[in-house]
Amino acid sequence: MKYREILIEQLKPLSYFNKETVFQLSKQYDIKSTTVDTYISRSLMRKDILSLKRGVYVTTDFYNKNKGEISYSFFLANILRAPSYVSSWTALQYYNLNTEAIHNITSVTEKVSRYYVTKVGNFTYQSMKKNIFSGFSLVKGKFDFFIATPSKALFDLLYFKTNQFRGIKFEDVGKIVEGLRIDIDEMEESERNKFYKMIKEYLHHE
Repeated sequence: MKYREILIEQLKPLSYFNKETVFQLSKQYDIKSTTVDTYISRSLMRKDILSLKRGVYVTTDFYNKNKGEISYSFFLANILRAPSYVSSWTALQYYNLNTEAIHNITSVTEKVSRYYVTKVGNFTYQSMKKNIFSGFSLVKGKFDFFIATPSKALFDLLYFKTNQFRGIKFEDVGKIVEGLRIDIDEMEESERNKFYKMIKEYLHHE
């Protein structure tokens, strides 16, 4: 078996990896760093590995085995731009509060906004002020991921839809939510109360 194929076999159990991972594995075979770059290029061409973003990859084998897991997609969303958490339309659909078809995973980040188009899906990252980068929790499972609570997911959606609530009064919120075709009555009462409290506090401080 060729060194490239041996490396691919060693990478198959990994949920993702970067060039440094490949460099470390290749040291045991005394493979030069320039050769590693060639191996990565060839593996991409042969579709043995897929590019998630510049310098970050996953083997096609691992992806095909896990692409049906929504937790894996959310896990990758957290990894591709950190810190971040899944939110907005994507989180609302996860909680069955939104029936619209979602074609990309939307997350919130402290960093500048980004949009990644990859072989494993499209990932949108919206930048939020640090003082309200909160209201998310860790969901543990086959793949762990951070996701907004239902109340924060709805808050985040409105935050970006209304350009940070500019010109919005508290009385307008109900109509905006209704216009977005979100069934807020399906949200637990405690979460609904948290949502309205968040809006009030934000409007009061701005």
